[in-house]
Amino acid sequence: MPRLVKHDATGPMKIEQVEKFPIFVCMCGLSKNKPYCDGSHKKTRDEDASALYAYDEQGRIKLPKEY
Repeated sequence: MPRLVKHDATGPMKIEQVEKFPIFVCMCGLSKNKPYCDGSHKKTRDEDASALYAYDEQGRIKLPKEY
């Protein structure tokens, strides 16, 4: 059954490590390489903060306010 999950972050969370490079964890929910960021959050840059969106293979859909 499909679920609606609301993500309010539009970028990754940076986790500093003791190794050479930091890890970036997906916070937008769009990454195809979860839990790691793959840059998919760039699709959310022009979203209206008061609106709700759904993403699928074809792109972004603005959902009605009753969601």
